[in-house]
Amino acid sequence: MTKFDKSKLPSRHVTEGPSKAPHRSFYHAMGMTEEEIHQPLVGVASCWNEAAPCNISLNRQAQSAKAGVREAHGSPREFTTITVTDGIAMGHEGMRSSLASREAIADTVELTMRGHCYDALVGLAGCDKSLPGMMMAMIRLNVPSVFVYGGSILPGRAPTDAGIPEDLAGRDLTVQDMFEAVGRHQNGTLSSEALAVLERVACPSAGACGGQFTANTMACVSEAIGLALLNSSGAPAPYESRDQYAAASGTAVMNLLEKNIRARDIVTRKSLENAARVVACTGGSTNAALHLPAMAHEAGIEFYLEDVCDIFRDTPYFVDLKPGGEYVAKDLYEAGGIPVVMKELRKAGLLHEDCMTVAAMSLGEALDQIEGEADGKVIYPIETPITKTGGVVGLKGNVAPEGAIVKVAGIAAKDQVFTGPARVFECEEDAFEAVQNRAYKEGEVLVIRNEGPAGGPGMREMLSTTAALSGQGMGKKVALITDGRFSGATRGFCVGHVGPEAAHGGPIAFLKTGDMITIDAIKGELSVDLTEDEMAKRKAEWKGPRETIYASGAVWKFSQLVGATYKGAVTHPGAKAEKHVYMDL
Repeated sequence: MTKFDKSKLPSRHVTEGPSKAPHRSFYHAMGMTEEEIHQPLVGVASCWNEAAPCNISLNRQAQSAKAGVREAHGSPREFTTITVTDGIAMGHEGMRSSLASREAIADTVELTMRGHCYDALVGLAGCDKSLPGMMMAMIRLNVPSVFVYGGSILPGRAPTDAGIPEDLAGRDLTVQDMFEAVGRHQNGTLSSEALAVLERVACPSAGACGGQFTANTMACVSEAIGLALLNSSGAPAPYESRDQYAAASGTAVMNLLEKNIRARDIVTRKSLENAARVVACTGGSTNAALHLPAMAHEAGIEFYLEDVCDIFRDTPYFVDLKPGGEYVAKDLYEAGGIPVVMKELRKAGLLHEDCMTVAAMSLGEALDQIEGEADGKVIYPIETPITKTGGVVGLKGNVAPEGAIVKVAGIAAKDQVFTGPARVFECEEDAFEAVQNRAYKEGEVLVIRNEGPAGGPGMREMLSTTAALSGQGMGKKVALITDGRFSGATRGFCVGHVGPEAAHGGPIAFLKTGDMITIDAIKGELSVDLTEDEMAKRKAEWKGPRETIYASGAVWKFSQLVGATYKGAVTHPGAKAEKHVYMDL
């Protein structure tokens, strides 16, 4: 009835033999035929919901993935999990749920797969944390797996009338422009009427935010790391070609199952390095330096913030995408997408071609089938990059012994060194209020602490604050450091992931307003002009972590379990501690 040997697959525990008659009765109740019951059971997991446009098309694409599984003689079993969408959660207490949702997605997909003994997984996701969360589940379970991105949103277009400023009129828009428009409105350079017009046209379709923000960055990672079919991440969400990629992904997972190619055969140290290369050369989100270590953790691989930053440092930046550049995800897709980007990396010897992919062939073999070349507009030839080093830089120093990270894509070299007095804020709300009221000075380093994974809790993104600064025209006139995160849409000299975080007694907890701080993205340093004796004195006087209002519930649970930022802010021991592999039970 099937070419698969069920005696070696997890689903045998719920479909085979007389003792499983009660289990099979449930499958009959759902209309499954005898043949379908005895075929491999493939989980088709999606983060579909009505929270935001990034997820709204996932249900449609999941149906195509199921069709692909059926065509290859598998039995798809669809289920959904949560998403917290950063665009909606941004700038308020809801953002504390965001990073915790990554862990919840990985956990719930794992529990569903384990509880029902599914043999393989097709995972569909469309939001910042749902992409890494879904891929983490694949690696943790180590089943044959294929990832499908829901696709980006189409760019909006600002009208040329209605009082729209000249620099916006007739231009492509993303949600980043809306956050910055708030700053303009506060600054008195954008009318309430124009703001209302822009908010109605900025996001015209289903799909994730269109720049090289976190969702699109992690979508690029899914291809580069080998868990997604080449070019599958590029097409915008409304395009019907997305459904074809989803169907092909369903067929591909059955091929992987037949060949027993599992997620950890694909996710290796080399493929993680490939993924970091693609993030660097596209000017991707700093959040990748949080998610790649977390994905590595699921495979038992030590691949930390510093390792990611080492790759960023010697990778040319040659793909001109927002927020640092000009173009959006749709433009990259039309220019050939990530396969063409990887072909350029290959020319410079910056790609491990021998890595396995979900196409059941090596990355090099898969790229050999790609005909496109760099267009010189969106994708520059690697010989003539935008800059010779990556768009993201790692920093260390007496403020961040465990490291920190800054996005320099689109920032001129002369603006990549900044020294100024600190202005310290104990949380994002205090900083945002100060920015709104212009209660800061040009040349200062704004320090936002107590926003780390444990201390926030939740490691919130600071887009509202940074976008307001940009909207006020101060993006290059002040710097900002935090033990929290910055959105992939952030631009300006903004340092995140400072570790150890304040709640864990990191040096950022001991900074005072007026301390002279130097951020040097050329040398990779983040330091404060204080002696070791003075730092030790302040540490001895420290009164401990700032108390939060989260004393129970999921956010509290996350704060109690979460580990160091440089290791990916993970909440369980990972593959190094496991005593079994799910697939082999």
